[in-house]
Amino acid sequence: MSAEQLAELSDLFVVAAVLLYVVAMVFFAVELAFGRARQGRAGSARPAGVKQPVAVGASEAAAVPDGDTLSARPRDARPGDATPEWTGAETPATPLPADSRDEKPGGAAKAGTTALVLAWLGWAANLGAIITRGLAVDRWPWGNMYEFVVAICFAAVTAFLGTQIRHNVRFLGAFVMVTSALGLGLAVKVFYTAAGPVVPALDSYWIAIHVSAAIIASGLLTLAGVSGVLYLVRGDGLSRLPSRADLEKVAHRAIVFAFPLWTFAVIAGALWADRAWGRYWGWDPKEVWSFITWVAYAAYLHAKVTAGWKGRSATIVQLVAFGCLLFNLIGVNIFIDGLHSYADVD
Repeated sequence: MSAEQLAELSDLFVVAAVLLYVVAMVFFAVELAFGRARQGRAGSARPAGVKQPVAVGASEAAAVPDGDTLSARPRDARPGDATPEWTGAETPATPLPADSRDEKPGGAAKAGTTALVLAWLGWAANLGAIITRGLAVDRWPWGNMYEFVVAICFAAVTAFLGTQIRHNVRFLGAFVMVTSALGLGLAVKVFYTAAGPVVPALDSYWIAIHVSAAIIASGLLTLAGVSGVLYLVRGDGLSRLPSRADLEKVAHRAIVFAFPLWTFAVIAGALWADRAWGRYWGWDPKEVWSFITWVAYAAYLHAKVTAGWKGRSATIVQLVAFGCLLFNLIGVNIFIDGLHSYADVD
């Protein structure tokens, strides 16, 4: 295929990815809408009326593991003793099992499974857009703002699907899909740049090192940002959204993985600047905001580890950092002139 045909194919892949992400978002939303409501606080009590069996005549009942209502027996019971008589008396409230959020009606579960399949297909189309674009221009395909945003959307979906392989985070699916679909739409409508060569400063192997690290970190931090926004939106009672504890855990883990990558990207950017412009640091707006973003996320991690910040206060700090990230990735390239001219936005 010619370079023109590959570029056209890349554009078609982007459109396909947008459509697949949107449809996946709808199915994820259906799962949320018709799935079982969840308690808002970690360790919230079982719903009223849910009873747990207790042995009659037991002077002291053994503790019952969370979610286990069948294994309670008196502390002094021995193997072979007669099975104790059970009553309907209530025991002190115990936390809901962590997996209770997975107990959904069949239709909701099927919608979630369908959404995951569509998300993977959208991910494949997004990847196809990046690969064919790279083949069309014969370079790393993130030399301008259009290519950069397409790659970040891919990284965000990759972070979500990769996390889903190990942990059930389908509750984030609708929000990650809509964020990625809007990002790709913005790339096509606002940042689109025809396939072609880049400025000489970007024609370097450093683009594969510095920009790749920034893209991967940005994808993970986007996942954390989505979780943080949902944390602030969610109330304390029953809700279709996941618990705040789950949301905070997802955000924290994503930032822990992303922060070293962003640190490496900042250092690699300084090394590239020395190679391209003869200095490590020149107070260019992109350099300044990259460092501000690093400081903001460092403050979040420092507050979590040393000051024990958690909950709403920690979430607000990480969302401030996420705002710095978004301004660095998009705002600086649109509103502020600097040496980083790869945005190609007039």
